[in-house]
Amino acid sequence: MKKILIVDDDTALRTALIRYLEKRGYAVQDAASGIEGLSQFEQDPPDLVVSDVIMPKMDGLEFCRRLRSLRAGQLVPFIFLSSRGEVEDRVQGHSIGADDYLIKPFEPRELLAKIEAQLERSRRMNSEIIRLMQQSVSVPEPPPPTVAPLPLTPAEEKVFWEVIQGHTNKQIGDHLFVSPRTVQTHLSNILSKLQLENRSQLVRYAFEKGYRLPIEPVATEEKA
Repeated sequence: MKKILIVDDDTALRTALIRYLEKRGYAVQDAASGIEGLSQFEQDPPDLVVSDVIMPKMDGLEFCRRLRSLRAGQLVPFIFLSSRGEVEDRVQGHSIGADDYLIKPFEPRELLAKIEAQLERSRRMNSEIIRLMQQSVSVPEPPPPTVAPLPLTPAEEKVFWEVIQGHTNKQIGDHLFVSPRTVQTHLSNILSKLQLENRSQLVRYAFEKGYRLPIEPVATEEKA
């Protein structure tokens, strides 16, 4: 049974969503603020998060930011619910790390469709990662291929190597001393130049093309 975490300060809406989703076979956790949501996530990570944007104590944007900084929260599907429907608000939500954005008021069926689509995408991504890991273990390692230079600027190439290590925009910005928005701009340029659609395709591209970080040798003690 898939677990969904609902984070919203509207008690009536949370109650309605819990009943609706439980009737459709989901286990549902809920929280009234980003602080409570983060605490629940750390104690028992769900399969998907649905969060309001405007909340007391910690709003949804900061909640999403902090969740993406956690190792367990980097790939979990995240859907924003918000009464803010302007393009800039949706862009901000996506740039922080949300996978989808639904404007209030909404039909529960539409939210359910988005939840199911994100869970299916997550399932495919996990299956592909497992397949690639098994393939790399079972197949003897060939000689290092000659990889073609990346058609990227030096700044974009730095972001490329950070992204394929699974780092979030916030983490990359901290490493490279730039803003998450600048990281997102570089990432958009990278995806466009490589004709890819998203981060998971970029990771797969790097793996298949042989763009891998060197593995540091393990030091061993010399025998007397």
